[in-house]
Amino acid sequence: MNKVLVIAPHPDDETLGCGGTLLRHKSEGDIIYWCIVTDMKESYGFTKDKVEKRQNEIKKVSGMYGFEDVFNLSFRPMGLTSSSIPALIKAFGDIISKIKPNILYIPHYNDPHSDHRIVFDALRPYFKSFRYPFIKKILMMEIPSETDHQFISSFQPNVFVDISNFIDDKIEIMKVYESEVGEHPFPRSVESIRSVAICRGSQVNVKFAESFMLLKEVL
Repeated sequence: MNKVLVIAPHPDDETLGCGGTLLRHKSEGDIIYWCIVTDMKESYGFTKDKVEKRQNEIKKVSGMYGFEDVFNLSFRPMGLTSSSIPALIKAFGDIISKIKPNILYIPHYNDPHSDHRIVFDALRPYFKSFRYPFIKKILMMEIPSETDHQFISSFQPNVFVDISNFIDDKIEIMKVYESEVGEHPFPRSVESIRSVAICRGSQVNVKFAESFMLLKEVL
């Protein structure tokens, strides 16, 4: 049994990047956890209605996955900078030390969104095996609308997960985030999400797949 932690800079990154894989983990008896780094708050300028709607979305999505626990750090969206890194390091350390995951899913280091890059940088201390020997595998996610917009691309997938049995559920979960899903050719459209999964699946002879870059694996 694995303990799996996905670290999502924003709610929806977990679904875009590894939603089918999380569902597969759950179906295989693994324990899954979700860390949300940024979120809407009225103090950040969001309306009360938007804040309530997002909290309801998070609650519904959590139930659909069956997360063991959800950690919402509630940093300001689009507000992470290098000065945020010390606080992020401590927050990640508290979570990782508490649940001791052996698999991490994290954003790619070169995603265009600065929040994604700052989250990656704050996770660097946890790549050290001599300090965190229980972390056996770290995978960087491919997040449509971010990772696919590295026009000088450094995302070269070397791990593929067959999500053929979970693609429809992944899309239904993504639809919960109504404001984040648009019409094709928007990269977070249903058609685009399905197309990425088809493309990655065709690379490894399955119908639908999610792809990752393996950062570290200890066997």
